Amino acid sequence: MSHRNPTGQSTLLSIVLGLAVTLTLIAGDNIRAADPPAYRLARFAGDVTIPLNHRCMGVLPTKSKKIVDRLYVYGFVLLGPDKPIVLVAFDWCEIRNGAYDQWRDALAKAAGTTRERVLVSSLHQHDAPVIDLEAQQMLNQQGLVDELYNMKFHQQMLELLSEGVRNSLQHTSPVTHLGLGQAKVEKVASNRRVQRKDGSVTFGRGSSSGGNADYAAADDGLIDPWLKTISFWNGSKPLLALHAYATHPMSYYGRGGVTCDFVGIARQKLHREDFSVLQVYVSGCSGDVTAGKYNDGSPDNRQVLADRMYQAMKKSWASTKKSPLRNVEFRTTELQLKYNDHEKFSESTLKKTLADSKQDVRERILAAMGLSSLQRIARGQGIDMPCVDFGDAQLMLFPGEAFVGYQLMAQKMRPDSFVMSIGYGECWPGYVPTKSAFDDNFGHSWRWVAPGAEAPMRAAMERVLLPAKKK
Repeated sequence: MSHRNPTGQSTLLSIVLGLAVTLTLIAGDNIRAADPPAYRLARFAGDVTIPLNHRCMGVLPTKSKKIVDRLYVYGFVLLGPDKPIVLVAFDWCEIRNGAYDQWRDALAKAAGTTRERVLVSSLHQHDAPVIDLEAQQMLNQQGLVDELYNMKFHQQMLELLSEGVRNSLQHTSPVTHLGLGQAKVEKVASNRRVQRKDGSVTFGRGSSSGGNADYAAADDGLIDPWLKTISFWNGSKPLLALHAYATHPMSYYGRGGVTCDFVGIARQKLHREDFSVLQVYVSGCSGDVTAGKYNDGSPDNRQVLADRMYQAMKKSWASTKKSPLRNVEFRTTELQLKYNDHEKFSESTLKKTLADSKQDVRERILAAMGLSSLQRIARGQGIDMPCVDFGDAQLMLFPGEAFVGYQLMAQKMRPDSFVMSIGYGECWPGYVPTKSAFDDNFGHSWRWVAPGAEAPMRAAMERVLLPAKKK
């Protein structure tokens, strides 16, 4: 079954668990076979909205009651002399462990490439799902079927998007130029860290804490104020814009309304202005950055934040400067992070919690997620940290809720270049604090890594951002 969308492009529809799931193939440009370009771009998009009565953020007590906004996935395949590079951005909270590998393997097969060359990221909206294969399998064994996520729905999304990627390869466009732009975002981001009047430190400035007078009065703290845009062009024709900004993308959440929240609203508004340009948004390294200073959690403020993001995207796009795309290099390295060494994260404690039917479901889900990560570490599987190097710009994918300090660190490593950082890749670590945050005693049930994460993170960044230093 098919219909036509407003751009006149063909759209495939599939009914998944009672939901209409849309996968859009964005048409490419025909060129003479005798004049092949060095690079070509395939673009794809899909509707990955979860069904009703689905849990959000992995542990929120109120499951999805209504669809406020559809959840989408946007991405591209960049084809050139080497194996294809794939990037996908989900309006989901997190994808972890075996599920993360499922996505990379499926999309790699669809695009004719290898797992490490598939960059999968989540935007991290909280009114959206957390996907962890082994965790859900453990929960199933305890009679908690589909309590973390609906496995049938997820499998159908895997198949649908894989089909979309395969089909997109039949509609590619030449890429002749790369565009770079940036603009400051006004009154959105603020760091969780706030120093109290007595000198003590709290990381309590969450996404909707602006109603607290002290949190609203405190300065922004450590943030990256710049929204960055990398775009692909065929001559004077723009094909795709990739926007990145470091902030948690929530205005309010947990009330049962599924939503792409203010970053998704801004993206969709910009996309509607010119359907020929695919607008892709990714969250930067923002584990410790929220809209808390500027957001009191009121429903009306969601649109206020969306408008500020939209204006920044517009300004960043307007500032774009193009240059010929001559060469693309891909580098990746393996990162090993140590697991949280606190007793409550130990294997014995987690197994006991998971098996205890008297425990709150939230705690049992967290236990399953922790055990899933421990299994991964036990089999020696590290985290791939990839970097796509365009010469004048580098695009790097970070694991989990990496703190904004890592994004700023990456920029300092390449002060001569345009470095775009993407967070929420492989998400099993949860929060990945910097040394200074650990020194301030940052602790959280969503932090599965042990202190000391900064050293291996920095070393991995250097290996892919400063390849000349590789031995």
